[in-house]
Amino acid sequence: MNEIKLIKPSVEYADEIMKFRQELLDAESEFAGCGFLFNCKTGEEWIEKVERNETSSCNDVIITSSSYIAVRLRDNKIVGIIQLRHHIDHPVLGAWAGHIGYTVRPSERRKGYAKEMLRQNLQHCRDRGLAKVLVGCDSDNIASEKTIVANGGVFEKEIFADGKMKKRFWINL
Repeated sequence: MNEIKLIKPSVEYADEIMKFRQELLDAESEFAGCGFLFNCKTGEEWIEKVERNETSSCNDVIITSSSYIAVRLRDNKIVGIIQLRHHIDHPVLGAWAGHIGYTVRPSERRKGYAKEMLRQNLQHCRDRGLAKVLVGCDSDNIASEKTIVANGGVFEKEIFADGKMKKRFWINL
C-alpha cells in the first residue's frame, strides 16, 4: 500500500476535495465522516465548516469534531476523509455513530487506506486523552467491520438505527 498521511484540510486541497465529493456522488456512495461535504458547493466552504466544527458546541446538527484528509504522499491525492468527534454525548453518536466516521474514495477502496486512516486517527484520540472510542458501521459493511477489528475493535452489540442494522465496536486506547 502507498503511504498516506492525515492532515487538516487546507485551501491547497480545495479542488481535490471537490473531486473527492464528485466521485462519491457519481458512485452514489455514503458521505460518512465527511462533515457536511455533501451540501457544500466549494472546497473552501467545506474547509470553513470543518474548521468551525473544531470549536463549536454540540447540538442536534453541529458536533465538535476534527476532520482530516488522507493524502497519498506519492501523488498528493486525497484517498479518504476521516472525522474524530470529540465526544459522543449526542443521541446518534452515543447510540451507533461513535467517535469516528470515515469514507474512502470509491476508486481507492480495497487498498488498505481505511485501515491506515483509522490507525492514524486513533493517535489523535489518544492525544485528546480518550481512553476508548466507539466506532460503528452498518451490519452489512464487512469491509468497515474488518477495518475496525484490525485496529483493535471489540464487538459490543448490534442495534437497529437510522433504518438499518448497525454494529458497535469499542477500541481501547
